[in-house]
Amino acid sequence: MAEVTALYVNTSLKRRREESHTQLLLNASAAIMEGQGIAVEHLYLLDHLVPPGIYPDMTEHGWDRDDWPKLWKKVLGADILVIGTPIWLGEESSVCRILIERLYAMSGELNDKGQSIFYGKVGGTVVTGNEDGVKHVAMTTGFALSHLGYTIPPQADCGWIGEAGPGPSYGDEVDGERAGFDNEFTQRNTTIMTWNLIHLARMLKAAGGYPNEGNDRDAWAKGERFGFRNPRTVR
Repeated sequence: MAEVTALYVNTSLKRRREESHTQLLLNASAAIMEGQGIAVEHLYLLDHLVPPGIYPDMTEHGWDRDDWPKLWKKVLGADILVIGTPIWLGEESSVCRILIERLYAMSGELNDKGQSIFYGKVGGTVVTGNEDGVKHVAMTTGFALSHLGYTIPPQADCGWIGEAGPGPSYGDEVDGERAGFDNEFTQRNTTIMTWNLIHLARMLKAAGGYPNEGNDRDAWAKGERFGFRNPRTVR
């Protein structure tokens, strides 16, 4: 079987990856992947200039620079996409929304079966913060990925939140210990998410993705071939 690849994209608001608490939990998931022979690459979005927008290349829409076209090659080459984001006011980060917009910009691209270019790929979400919202953020990012064509396995999210309000973030040192590292809920969900991403990616890879019967862009027009009648052709 061909090698399975994974791309972890950190959409933290911290200027440097080394300052990101979300990166620590992404690393924990990535270590499980690497232990199972998955080729892992990390992408820190703020290391690059990626403008907001819903076009493949925003230099064609007023921006002087756009690194997305070269980053898109990494996304396209990955069987697994894991989005990492902090929580702010109960939502994913603004950088995460930019990533989702730019993924959406590519949704018009098709694979060789005439399906969304994201068909056959799987996605998950990693969330950290000091306020409620892990499941809400996972819901919005998971839906976005699914709508674009990614397949979402069971329990495809994990996260950690500290006490509400100011306090230590994931991985901060507290009394000689690292906050969140011993949290059984986070450990369990990180493990389950990662393994389910691996399982599903391997199954889809082995199957050659999805059959294109009924789900290519011309499926409605060809409906009578698949057992239903297109209302436009009914007399």
